[in-house]
Amino acid sequence: MTEQLKTIGVGLAGFGTVGTGVWETINKNGDLITNRSSNQFKINIVKAAVKDINKKRINDAPPNLFTPDWQDVVNNQDVHIVVELIGGTTTAFDIVAAALKLGKTVVTGNKALLAERGTELFQLSKLHNAAIHFEAAVAGGIPIIKAVHDSYVGNNIESMTGIINGTSNYILERMTTAGLAYPEALQEAQQLGYAEADPTLDVNGWDAAHKAILLASLAYGPIIQPDEIYVRGIERVTSTDIAFANKLGYNIKLLSVIRKHPDGQIELRTQPSFIPKSHILSSVNGVFNAIALKGDASGDALFYGRGAGKEPTASSVVADIVDAAHTCSSGAPHRGFLPYSDNTSIMSIDETSTPYYVRFDVTDRPGVIAEIAQILANDGVGISGTHSPVDPENPDKDFVDMVFQLHTCNFGKLRSTLKKVIALDSVNSEPVVFRIENL
Repeated sequence: MTEQLKTIGVGLAGFGTVGTGVWETINKNGDLITNRSSNQFKINIVKAAVKDINKKRINDAPPNLFTPDWQDVVNNQDVHIVVELIGGTTTAFDIVAAALKLGKTVVTGNKALLAERGTELFQLSKLHNAAIHFEAAVAGGIPIIKAVHDSYVGNNIESMTGIINGTSNYILERMTTAGLAYPEALQEAQQLGYAEADPTLDVNGWDAAHKAILLASLAYGPIIQPDEIYVRGIERVTSTDIAFANKLGYNIKLLSVIRKHPDGQIELRTQPSFIPKSHILSSVNGVFNAIALKGDASGDALFYGRGAGKEPTASSVVADIVDAAHTCSSGAPHRGFLPYSDNTSIMSIDETSTPYYVRFDVTDRPGVIAEIAQILANDGVGISGTHSPVDPENPDKDFVDMVFQLHTCNFGKLRSTLKKVIALDSVNSEPVVFRIENL
């Protein structure tokens, strides 16, 4: 007589694009999951909370699956795992907190929630011995969370450098390859569904920054507050800077840098950066994501794949559900992430160092380069090159773009020096600054 399989009940808070993908994946691959789990359990979606109970759903979802009240999901005795898919940081927080207080495992793809309110939620997770799994919160279908948490458990992770926002990456690629201006590239991304109607978090850098916070917490142990880190978006990237980057042998990418320094400080920043065309991250295009990771034992590795979308994100959510189901089935202590160190601090952005590209809008007159160069030299900022192309359509115009490539120096020194340069009569506006990343 065959032993009856244990059923692990799942409740969904949200049944939009990703929720539908989770339903479809579990229904399509449920037998495969059970077989790969050595027939320990089967997964059953018990309840799903939705805003509009009358909205037309996929054909094979029974009407009694849905409820307008998320508490019907969280408090259902047959639900062992609560999957939060509604986004935001208010109602989503209430759902996750309520589930944890009941000792139920939570799966979420909500990077903003964990980055901004993770301190409270991870405390609840520890107090009630209830795990939070969040593979889908970072890089869509790329299993980077599981890799850092499990595969690299024996490594000191020296750095993670990545392109982890597909919308910005698509926009910058179209500006580079098609010569589109930023507004045109953004509009195209919205028309194709790669950018939301309100793309703010994607283009201002904070979507990527939230993901970087989670990766840094996993790698180094602390809970990191968003106000501790440096974030800049792509809104001010212009066709002029794209063209200069191309001529100098670089592509511009929205890059998140996570790096632990020998003194224990964590460098954590997100901003558009110049990446050498010879580096593999420079060739990551479209809505794809990639993360270069370096461990002290493993060496270098690259994780690459689709950073968003229904199927890739649903794949990551289902992987977390299966992980959680193993714990529920065996009764073992949970293996979700818990903060494990507070002996680290975030490095001040002024202490971080790279080479730089700096573009000045200057009055075209003799001695301008010498004036700027003298200020840089007086402050010990080295120059590796200067560029001032003539506009063939207007060779006699009074204002030109003057580009300086600068040697490595700390950002604080650069900012102080640029204040002196801006005071020159020949400099007409704030300079444009990009880091040049030596990857």
